[in-house]
Amino acid sequence: MIRSLYPRVVLTFLVSVIGGTIIAFLVATWAFEDELNDNLQVTLDDFGQDIVRIYEAFPLQDADSFVSGMKQLNSYYLRMYNELGHLQIYGAIDGHEPLHVTNEQIKKVLDGEVVRVKTNGINPILLGLPVKTEVGTKAMFLERRSPSSTSFLRIWTYHFMIYSLVGGSLVILVSAIFVVRPIKKLTQATRRIAGGDFNVKLNIKQQGELGTLARSFEEMMHNLQQLEQMRREFVTNVSHEVQSPLTSISGYAVALKQVHLTDHERSRYLDIIIAEAARMSNMSDSLLKLSMLESQSQPLQMTTFNLDEQMRRAIIAIQPQWTARSIRFELDLESVRLVADPDLLNQVWTNIIGNSIKFSKDGGAISISIKQDSKVVIIQITDTGIGIPLEDQKRIFDRFFKADRSHSRKYEGSGLGLAIVKQIVSLHQGDLRVESEPGQGTTVIVTLPLTTPTA
Repeated sequence: MIRSLYPRVVLTFLVSVIGGTIIAFLVATWAFEDELNDNLQVTLDDFGQDIVRIYEAFPLQDADSFVSGMKQLNSYYLRMYNELGHLQIYGAIDGHEPLHVTNEQIKKVLDGEVVRVKTNGINPILLGLPVKTEVGTKAMFLERRSPSSTSFLRIWTYHFMIYSLVGGSLVILVSAIFVVRPIKKLTQATRRIAGGDFNVKLNIKQQGELGTLARSFEEMMHNLQQLEQMRREFVTNVSHEVQSPLTSISGYAVALKQVHLTDHERSRYLDIIIAEAARMSNMSDSLLKLSMLESQSQPLQMTTFNLDEQMRRAIIAIQPQWTARSIRFELDLESVRLVADPDLLNQVWTNIIGNSIKFSKDGGAISISIKQDSKVVIIQITDTGIGIPLEDQKRIFDRFFKADRSHSRKYEGSGLGLAIVKQIVSLHQGDLRVESEPGQGTTVIVTLPLTTPTA
């Protein structure tokens, strides 16, 4: 079996062209066979009638002399039979066997009938005509001596087909190279990508299906490169986030082994170890939750509830956080009935409001509004905190990303909260965006459809 694409393309072309040409020629010959034979018959009839008129117009001896000198006999073979069966031949057959004339055919022509004999296919036709002379009726039989124009046309067609196939084969041998070359490039690029090398340049400028395939491949390669980069960043971030509390736990655990520690120091070290362990546990829970949301392993539990009431309960649930810092809330909540998963959306509000509290100044204000449109509900949560730089706003929903890196230790967190928020909003077929300026606060805008299809 031929596995290489190049010979397969060439062979497919040759088989298709040869087979199609032969079939087309056979069909055309079959379809026009009668017309071609009729055309040959007309030529024979005209020449035969001319000879009959010659014998009718001239004496027998003059007519024989005139006919024997006709140049047309170079293309025809003529036989004359009299009533006694004597044969007179005009023209030479040049080694070709003439068509056989039976006694019955001769008798019919002598009796005044016209005899036409067709051979198989598109071949010369035997024509028998009665010729009246002063010595009696003769039976004239006329047939072609040299190949007809139709036979010549058939031979020419055969040669033309052969030359066309040879020329076409040479052309396809060259053109197939240009067809197969991009596929070979794609194959080589696939192998390099499988080996982890994403710096592949295809340089395929073709249009059509191959060009579309090449551009789709480049797009896929770009996405794989981004995915690999995200995987590396994820591993690096996880390692960093885990390493920090592990270092603290290990260091303070070693310090606890010192015998001269006071009870106060021992208690403080233990509190740090517990806090770091809790931090690792929270990060692990967040990763597990984010993974479950992305894989959609748990379907949404859709119910109808009052969104404004849920927002008030979420604010009350984290009251210790905002009362300790004297932060006040300004609410503009329309009464909205929403079909969604209330538990997941509660995590969204808790996380966003928690971030607003965390990054707001003491004594600041947080504004929350709920506005209902014809098909969607728009929730805006605005704080008066430190704001987010423009270059960080596109990445705040990435895993482990922390916009305020200079104060990363001051503002505790794993950097997974907004990634979870983004995934929950996406599962509800909503939209999430941020508007912020450094020093001017941040506004988080959540848009949800009033009726969300079950996931």
